[in-house]
Amino acid sequence: MVIPISNIAARRIFLARQGLSASPARALTKQGLLDLIQELGFVQVDSISTVERAHNQILFSRNQTFRREHLRQLLEEDRALFEHWTHDASIIPCEFYPYWKHRFSRREAGILTKWAKWQGEGFDRAFDETYARIAQGGAIRAREVKEADHKSGGWWEWHPSKTALEFLWHTGKLAISGRENFQKIYDLSERVIPGHHLGQEVSHDDFVDWACRSALTRLGFATHGEIAAFWDLVTPEEAKAWVAANREGLDEVEIECMGGARARASFAFQGLSPDPADWPEPPARIRVLSPFDPLLRDRNRAERLFGFRYRIEVFVPEAKREYGYYVFPLLEGDRMIGRIDMKADRKAGTLNVARLWLEPKVRASAGRMARLEAELARVARFAGVGDIVYAEGWTGG
Repeated sequence: MVIPISNIAARRIFLARQGLSASPARALTKQGLLDLIQELGFVQVDSISTVERAHNQILFSRNQTFRREHLRQLLEEDRALFEHWTHDASIIPCEFYPYWKHRFSRREAGILTKWAKWQGEGFDRAFDETYARIAQGGAIRAREVKEADHKSGGWWEWHPSKTALEFLWHTGKLAISGRENFQKIYDLSERVIPGHHLGQEVSHDDFVDWACRSALTRLGFATHGEIAAFWDLVTPEEAKAWVAANREGLDEVEIECMGGARARASFAFQGLSPDPADWPEPPARIRVLSPFDPLLRDRNRAERLFGFRYRIEVFVPEAKREYGYYVFPLLEGDRMIGRIDMKADRKAGTLNVARLWLEPKVRASAGRMARLEAELARVARFAGVGDIVYAEGWTGG
């Protein structure tokens, strides 16, 4: 029997699993922060800091009492978290490290082949030397191994030692010990990852089972393709085989999509309630999300569930942008209601709001605008600026 799940129930399920249904004002301890990241699975890292860096904003949008220092301590002192890749660079609980060891071994051959094409012959000449230097001399930054005559450029112009650092990190031989001005500090994995996680081995079958089971838990419902894409650890074929092998514990569900689109056939663990009343109603306040928020990472899923089409236009030529360079999505309750273009000017101490776009049929009522301005005030404080400066005509009216 296929169980239908209404759109409102699907949205509430996903919001709850993504940590957006609890009160954002509740006190968050350091242990609570670790628990939150474990529940999410990972928090994406990105260098753009238009208002705040992605990882900080993702956590702040879930809890306004989040403290950056707690995150730094969990990463650099407690070693409860580590940095590596899911679909992108991310902060991940260290207890998951044994499963990433499978990723390291899976990706090594592919990286060597791919990088040889864009770096050319001899791209790996500094691998052994760089590893030995760190083993003997300790943690280093990329700039400390840069060749004197090398001109900086994009990833395609990495100098050999930078290539070595990234390869050794991607394959698990090095780890990120910390960051300084957002630049990675590399060290041997055994000096960064706690020994009980570093030495733990899991079988291939247990690795695939964990990757699929933990992904479906965090998604609530998913296709086998969505299960595979969540961590980017297993292939869609492996996820499909896992679903087939675990059918006795799964229900077939049909997810109602926004805009009259065809219902989406998916799977969920048995016992997942399709009654929206069984799931918490998210806080009514408006929240500014990071463009890299996990709620929206799968753009197609977000569009099906929320009727919200979102794309980052950082790499789109300015003349061709529909909205702006780095535009923030807006969540109100269980609805995506629009997007806002803004930037923190730390020298001036202001949050400059350029433009608001509300979704069709979302009114700029007095109550809604008051909730938006309250959220912008919270964001401004978090970003370390004072006044909010609104551009003329910022509401688009």
